[in-house]
Parts: sequence; C-alpha cells; structure tokens
Amino acid sequence: MKPKVIHNILLCSFCLALYCLCNADKFLSRYEWKKLIMVHHWPPTVCKEAENDCSNPPGYWTIHGLWADKAEDCNRSWHFNLEEIKDLLPEMKMYWPDIIHQPPNCSQFWKHEWRKHGTCVAQLDALNSEKKYFGKILDLYKQLNLDSMLQKLGIKPSLNYYQVADIKDALASVYGVMPKVQCLPPEKDEDIQSIAQIELCFTKDLQLRNCTQPGLLASLQQKARGADVADSSMGLEVCEDGPAFYPPPREIMR
Repeated sequence: MKPKVIHNILLCSFCLALYCLCNADKFLSRYEWKKLIMVHHWPPTVCKEAENDCSNPPGYWTIHGLWADKAEDCNRSWHFNLEEIKDLLPEMKMYWPDIIHQPPNCSQFWKHEWRKHGTCVAQLDALNSEKKYFGKILDLYKQLNLDSMLQKLGIKPSLNYYQVADIKDALASVYGVMPKVQCLPPEKDEDIQSIAQIELCFTKDLQLRNCTQPGLLASLQQKARGADVADSSMGLEVCEDGPAFYPPPREIMR
C-alpha cells in the first residue's frame, strides 16, 4: 500500500476517533437518568382525552408504565417478544390493559412501553430483561395499591370536585413522598380540569422518592414536566392548584 494512502487512512481514523471522543458526553447524556416514574392512569379520563368511546374501560386505576425520567428509545434493536411474558398475561390484561385499542392489538401498548422505556431502565439488574421489567412493574403496582389507598383516604370518583393539593397531601401521608398528579385541561365549554394520571417516583434502588424536589415553585414543576421524556400523553399537564374533577366510570354517571 502506498504511503500516501496509509497516511490518508490514518488521518481519517484519527479524525473519526476525535469526533467520537468530543461527542461522547452528548451521546451518553441522552441515556442518562436519575429516577424511575411509576405512572398510573384513570381510564375514564384516558378515554376522554383520546376522544375514544373505549369499550367498557376499567373502573379502577391501571398501569401506564415505568419510565426513566430523561431517557427513551435506548436500544431499538432489543425487540419486544410477547412469548417472554406469556405467564404474566392474565395480570397484564387486568392491571395493564390497553384501554384505547381493542384486541387483537392490545399487545401494541406493551410493545411501545418496552421499546421506549423498558430498554432504558434495563441498565438496572432488577429490570434487565423483558420478563423482569413487566414482572417488577406488576409487583410495584400491587405494592403501591393506589386504587385501594385512594378509597381508604376517602378520595373516590365523584361528581363533586377535589382540591389537587388535598389529593397530593393525602397520598404523601401514606407513601411518605410527594407524588405528581396530571390532569386533562378543561375544554372550551368546561371550567374544571380532570384527574388523569398519578405518578409515584423511585430511586434506581427502587425506593420511593419525591417526584419533585421540595420547595420548587409550581411554575418550575410545570416546566420540568415538559422536559421529562416520559410518555407525556398529548393533552395532559401537571394539575394546577385548585379544584379537579375525578370522573366516575360511565356506568355510575348514567
């Protein structure tokens, strides 16, 4: 090989290595995260947000997902395989149903959650496989028992309104950490926001922690939510302080 060709190859290799080194921090920071967000959603509000009639949505809080706070789509080559969670399907269908899409497409919701979030939190040993990811989330859901806790606290679906601060304080008294509550903003002909999601956050050691740092202003919390890489459903926002509607299932409202 001619010296000039060897020189050009070495020069190109050096430039490529230098480029990779200079951009390593940017590449790695895309997948860095500090906390896990366990997201529950309220089916009646989900149906309203999606403008979907939803065939018999559950009348209890269901799982939306477990997300890293600032990372997504970490490994697109790690494909979802329904066979790996076959023995979890009875509980998945009950506690983690696809409220909007009906069979036979119900597994698309789980596929989405695995691709977007599961491949990121899989850096933890406790979540480093599809089976562990979905299995641990089911365990956390049953451990937190959000639906039952709200009932015990006297916070039940109602045609009357609740104060958002009262809901957060009540949940904090049970879990020992401050949750984050998301709402569907009122439509043009409405005056009141509707409760849609409740987030409880965990450390990488799977210990409960505050979803926001104490002392932050509500405006900063709102901005922080926008920066999170979670599934932030299109129409949802952090609930504003004030009244909120916790809509009953449709059977109750009829």
